[in-house]
Amino acid sequence: MYTAHGQLDRDALIRQHAPLVRRIAQHMIAKLPPNVELDDLIQVGMIGLADALSRFETSQGVQFETFAGQRIRGAMLDELRENDWMSRSSRKGQKDIESAIRRLEQQLGRAPRESEIAAFMEMELVDYQSMLSKVRGTQLIYLEDISAGEEDSSSFLDRHVADADADPFSMLRDDRMRSALVQAIENLPEREKYVMGMYYEHDMNLKEIAAVLEVTESRVCQLHSQAIARLRAKMRAH
Repeated sequence: MYTAHGQLDRDALIRQHAPLVRRIAQHMIAKLPPNVELDDLIQVGMIGLADALSRFETSQGVQFETFAGQRIRGAMLDELRENDWMSRSSRKGQKDIESAIRRLEQQLGRAPRESEIAAFMEMELVDYQSMLSKVRGTQLIYLEDISAGEEDSSSFLDRHVADADADPFSMLRDDRMRSALVQAIENLPEREKYVMGMYYEHDMNLKEIAAVLEVTESRVCQLHSQAIARLRAKMRAH
């Protein structure tokens, strides 16, 4: 879109690509704790969109939407990094769930049910599910977070997404790790496998997944968190 003077019409482009910002924010929100507001992500994403407009050059050989998407995600991650969104208690809860799953899998020789994980952690099922919602900040891109004793010394995001290559694809280039991850996903309980497929493969947001499964968005978050905890527990050896 250009003005009568042959310049990019910034206002028109911002309006045209505002839905892209919302779509990226809606997809990212499932990976973040409940204290992160969707509207805040969208606001930061709009700044990233404006930055993309000022930096984009057709000679770069990429479509504007692709370039803008990278800048929008980068702006959101920068904002999250500055606020170090994952609290110490959330990180502890995340590791406690992973530890329970790993030990139960060793004992049972199969993927433990939700009720079994709750019982192992000496929690009521409803309390365990609430805990899953609170630790929903775990993501596939954090599978390599297996070191002990370092969590509180630096920003969680700084260690994992501080550079442009810190995305699921670049971190899964290793063939053995990718094969192990594919196998781990195949071994997930059916409903959790569906959630992972819809979210990561089909790029669906929480509301869309909830509609397909006929559950609440909160329940989708819980299933997502539990699936990621199972995968992280499986992938520690890699």
